[in-house]
Amino acid sequence: MTQTPSSHDKRRDRQIVLVAAIVVVQAVAAVFFVADALGDAAEDGMTRHILIEALIAFALLAGVGLGAWHTRVLLAEARRSEQALAIASGALAEHIARKFDEWGLTRAESDVALFALKGCDAAEIARLRHASPGTVRAQLSHVYAKAGVTSQAALVSLFIEDLLAPRD
Repeated sequence: MTQTPSSHDKRRDRQIVLVAAIVVVQAVAAVFFVADALGDAAEDGMTRHILIEALIAFALLAGVGLGAWHTRVLLAEARRSEQALAIASGALAEHIARKFDEWGLTRAESDVALFALKGCDAAEIARLRHASPGTVRAQLSHVYAKAGVTSQAALVSLFIEDLLAPRD
């Protein structure tokens, strides 16, 4: 299955292109100044002014290289962070599904419970599921009973506690 890039991915890609373009312009400028200093040195000999100009041009070139390298490192870290977040999101979804299975929720109860975890109230859930509010309230009561809680806040707190629990 192919995925279309998200607006976040597109924005990140535009930023990468912009940074790359700036690095290229800086590199061209640095190479120009280094070549100019070397040309001046070949014409006039190595004067103190040309030596200082050459040192500054080489420092600019080194800065461009270091900036490009650091940008590459930051982009790699950003990719790793995005992957970790995607894994964590998947892990949370798996954890929720596992708990719903442990509690023996029906498919409808699972749907209602998921909406409740997302912060929807009974009226919103009823509208989203095209069900009556009474049916949703009954399903929420069954979910709470099977989970051993008495409210939506307590249901949410079960998962928050799991996320905050220390790992062995």
